Amino acid sequence: MPELYVILFTLISTITINYFLKKSNFLLDRKYSSHKSLVSSVEVPLSGGIIFLLSMLIFYGPEFYQFKLILLAILLTGILSDINFISSPSKRIIIQLIVICGFLYTNPIYIYSIRWEFFDYYLQKSYFGYFFTLLCLTILINGSNFMDGINIFVIGYFLIATSIILHLSNNHNLDLNFYLVKIVITTLLVIFVFNFFGLLFLGDSGAYLISFVLGYILIHFSKDNNEVVSPYFAACMLWYPAYENLFSIIRKKFNKKSATKADKTHLHQLLYIFFRSKLSYSDKVTNTLTGFILVIFNLFTLLIAAKLFNDSKNLILLLLISVIFYNSAYYYLRKNIRHS
Repeated sequence: MPELYVILFTLISTITINYFLKKSNFLLDRKYSSHKSLVSSVEVPLSGGIIFLLSMLIFYGPEFYQFKLILLAILLTGILSDINFISSPSKRIIIQLIVICGFLYTNPIYIYSIRWEFFDYYLQKSYFGYFFTLLCLTILINGSNFMDGINIFVIGYFLIATSIILHLSNNHNLDLNFYLVKIVITTLLVIFVFNFFGLLFLGDSGAYLISFVLGYILIHFSKDNNEVVSPYFAACMLWYPAYENLFSIIRKKFNKKSATKADKTHLHQLLYIFFRSKLSYSDKVTNTLTGFILVIFNLFTLLIAAKLFNDSKNLILLLLISVIFYNSAYYYLRKNIRHS
């Protein structure tokens, strides 16, 4: 059973890598950015991305070597950020753009339809389609990085999204790279357990890598099932990290702050601060509780999207409702934290 081998390998590699990272005092959570010191000062290994990549390298077919090289480049970009070698957000984005361009060059696939005739006309002109895909993937991986900092949130979100895609494909006989998806789900399950107990974090490297792979899966899934699955299903699967990024840029510009500078006012951070002020739990428990609530909220949203997978109008409505709920929760928390 391949899943059992993945579990055993991931378990052993996690314990081994965490040991050596601690022993060598390398790739630990140093809190170089102010928002990373929100919860704890403990130095935890940022090993999630390395473990995820190793699983992909070992269990995903050798014929996908170009894809694996792209994954390695994304991981290294994140590691250079995690150790503060590349401290400039602008430089990180430029490197991300170069790497994703390399991916699109070696994997000639792009988003070519959003079921809007006017926009689809331009998307089907490959250069614009590649540019739009480049933009979407860049927004996704940076939004996923913004989500990081709360235990189980990022891993839980992508674990749910990937599991829903697998379940939907099984139930409706849809085309999907089942082998890749099963590797992703099984690996994430093990990483989730370690993250739940605060034994490892994703860091920039893990957040970049895992979100990129899910973006890759969904691009293929939408293309291979375009007559059955609405492109807005993919949008719903990835709505939170994408909106987290866009909302962050908008609010910083509105407040006349640098859009690339990290802060402590993302929704998950405000929710954590709110719970910490209202509950008498330890920081670690409050942190995990915050992640759990956000995962549950997104679970309902993603499950509804799965029920409406070919209903573009209602999927768009679901996106709008989710955004409204996000904004309402954000401003409620912002107001109550100021007055507390």
